[in-house]
Amino acid sequence: MTANSPIGYWEAFSVGLLPIAIALALFPWLDRKNVVTRSILIGVCIFLGWRYMLWRIIDTLPPVGLTVDFGLGVLFTALEFLAMIGATISMFFLTRTRSRTAEADRNVAWLKSLKKPPLVDVLICTYNEEAAILERTIIGALGIDYPNYRVWICDDGHRPWLKRMCERNGCGYITRDGNQNAKAGNINNALTYLSTLPERPEFISILDADFVAKSKLLERTVALMRDPDVGVVQTPQHFYNADPIQRNLSLSGVWPDEQRFFFDVVMASKDAWGGAFCCGTSSLLRFAPLMQIGKFPTDSVTEDYLVTLRLATIGYRTIYLNEPLSLGLAPEGLKEYVTQRSRWALGFIQICRGPSGPFSLTSRAPLLMRVMLIETFLYWSATHAFRLLGILVPAAFLLLGIQAVYAHVPNGIYHLLPYLTAQIAVMSWMTNSRILPIMGDLAQLLVANDIAKSVIVGLFKPQGHKFKVTAKGGDRTKRFIQWPMLRVFLAYLGLTVAGLVWAFVLSDDTTRTDASAIALYWSWYNIIILVLACFVCVEAPQYGAGQRFRSSGRAILTIGGRKYSYDVSDISVAGLRVRGALPDVADTSVHVSYDGLDVDGKIVRGYADGFAIAFANSREAKERVVRHVYGGQYGGKLPDISPGNIVTAMLNRVLR
Repeated sequence: MTANSPIGYWEAFSVGLLPIAIALALFPWLDRKNVVTRSILIGVCIFLGWRYMLWRIIDTLPPVGLTVDFGLGVLFTALEFLAMIGATISMFFLTRTRSRTAEADRNVAWLKSLKKPPLVDVLICTYNEEAAILERTIIGALGIDYPNYRVWICDDGHRPWLKRMCERNGCGYITRDGNQNAKAGNINNALTYLSTLPERPEFISILDADFVAKSKLLERTVALMRDPDVGVVQTPQHFYNADPIQRNLSLSGVWPDEQRFFFDVVMASKDAWGGAFCCGTSSLLRFAPLMQIGKFPTDSVTEDYLVTLRLATIGYRTIYLNEPLSLGLAPEGLKEYVTQRSRWALGFIQICRGPSGPFSLTSRAPLLMRVMLIETFLYWSATHAFRLLGILVPAAFLLLGIQAVYAHVPNGIYHLLPYLTAQIAVMSWMTNSRILPIMGDLAQLLVANDIAKSVIVGLFKPQGHKFKVTAKGGDRTKRFIQWPMLRVFLAYLGLTVAGLVWAFVLSDDTTRTDASAIALYWSWYNIIILVLACFVCVEAPQYGAGQRFRSSGRAILTIGGRKYSYDVSDISVAGLRVRGALPDVADTSVHVSYDGLDVDGKIVRGYADGFAIAFANSREAKERVVRHVYGGQYGGKLPDISPGNIVTAMLNRVLR
């Protein structure tokens, strides 16, 4: 049977849905961490992916000629081919995974046996963050449970009030003239200063200004520095607020933040292959080799990844500890979210175009890291460009008759559906549902336009770009529409809908070819993604003095000398909410004892099933609460992911 020989719908769908049936029967009995199991399943996905890709290349290209059909068809297929190469490399690396928790547990005993633990300097890098964010970070850093460390604020914003805040809190303050080379230059200025001190650090820990360290951050990471060839220990980035996708689609609590797949799955797999890399904040680096390579590189705006490459050339490894040891602030708005991703894309393109790139003849980076660089380059370039063309290609056919894909519907189902169903089933099982249809495509589409610009700029002008800081803080209590982005998505949506209306309502061509059917199904999927993208552009207001964390257990409230016991619903830096009858009128002073936290407060409001307590605003109370909430057990937990709950939440958001 040839690839485009007649195939019936029954045969096409039965083959396409077979992976789902197999998954339902087998996956509950399989071990996600077993290398053999992962390798077999990923091997099946790769085989089905290239089965589909070969069909696309051999049988679906337009007739060769100087036509728009052929030009667009070749471009679209080439991008899909490159994206498939990147996806294949990514899936190959997912065949292994590694957890270093047991290793850290063993090494903590060694660390505690040392007469004098290694000195660590914690560098908090800041540029324009507001006082409330920085105070929280400083309080958390000063509460780290480690016997030998110093905290330094590296201020690139030259703010006198911040210097006074450091003096009040008892931490160091470092600044410089100007802010050349942005964050990398800021860190390097601090490293230069530290090298002049009578006691130099053995390690430095990097914290972004909006990341609050948990109490065990240094103990757990320094323990993994027992092997002298470890140059970097990276930990994941967890967030105490919802990212724009979660918040604007009402997905908080039912869908994890967009980076969970990367930090929980991808980095653990890269570490298993020896390919983990520094991600900046929440990392620990060995001071001496860092100075040996000339401090942090400044030839890329993603200096963190580049420092791993440079350290690897002198024999130092980067390893990954997948434990929630800090909580940070995710981009609060869609604009900031896109700015951050665009900076990452530009930085990786700069690396690939520079002396540490995968094809550089002067680079001494290991082959494995070169391959991973190629994978990342293809992700930022081909995958996002393919996502954009995936919107435009069906619209071009329906409106202008430009046909980039020549295929019969049953043949398309026969070749594409097995790959899609197998990939969805395997990735959902292997990642505990961190990867689901629609959500991944939506995340890519939201940034695709800006990523494409960053890739083009990075390829043709790799140097001379300013570091774009992700804005934080500010008043976000009002609904706000990101009109520049919304206009683009509305334009894509308008083209897609116009194509459907023209082809299936207004056109007098009564024939319905397979190409029209493919464009119809394709366009309806695009409409779903584009509608969701438009809703993400409508920024939901954010209220409250801090992120609330679900909690449990019982709190003891002391009111007028009498003690009361209540079940706790949730907690934040602002206060506590409990279940039960209100013991007294609002504005009554109360002392709270809960899970090691002892702090004064007052009852501020009642609910049908409980009441709320606002914590006292004293300096002492604030320190206790910040260290309890951000430095304790809260955050870093994956919500229970159910496709039904996700769909329900999005429908409620769209239809309300």
